[in-house]
Amino acid sequence: MINDEPEPRVNTKIIGITGGIGSGKSTVSKYIEEAGFPVYYSDIRAKTIVNDQPQLQQQIKELLGENAYDENGLYDRKYVSEMVFNNEELLLKLNSLIHPAVKTDFENWISQQTTDFVFKETALLFELKLNESCYKSILVTADDNCRLKRVMDRDNKTYREVESIMLKQMPEKDKVKLADFVIFNNDGLEELQQETKKVLEEIKSL
Repeated sequence: MINDEPEPRVNTKIIGITGGIGSGKSTVSKYIEEAGFPVYYSDIRAKTIVNDQPQLQQQIKELLGENAYDENGLYDRKYVSEMVFNNEELLLKLNSLIHPAVKTDFENWISQQTTDFVFKETALLFELKLNESCYKSILVTADDNCRLKRVMDRDNKTYREVESIMLKQMPEKDKVKLADFVIFNNDGLEELQQETKKVLEEIKSL
């Protein structure tokens, strides 16, 4: 029997995509996907993985208590966020459980891909030094006021709530220094799509 499935590529290059809250990195990732490139959404996959892996669930409960999962057995993001928001040590311990599981999931995913380039969207690309395992990195960024307004409108949060989240993230100026490509998202969606296309053309020419 002939196997018609395409063979995964051995030398697939990983392009990391990141950006702070309200930057528009998810929108850029969608544009890249629409252009025909596979995109792995680390943050979305993490939300699935914490519900799908019994051993990981048990480890999280041991760390944060039974209330880390609701009465339906689903990960309670609101409760967990409140637990770790002002507790750096607890957040690091939680990340040390979740990130290896996501890493394994990504490795399984990439083994099935057949393109020259794949894209990995993750909020903590530089914070966790994940860019070191990427061929290139893309930062999506915007002025603080733009990001604040977007998140306030999107999540129905107050100015102070969004500001407190932004203050806990790596400063944009530090990310700009680390990124290979920077997409500025201060204008409309049409401009953002054009900027994304330009970066894709540059990457394809590498």
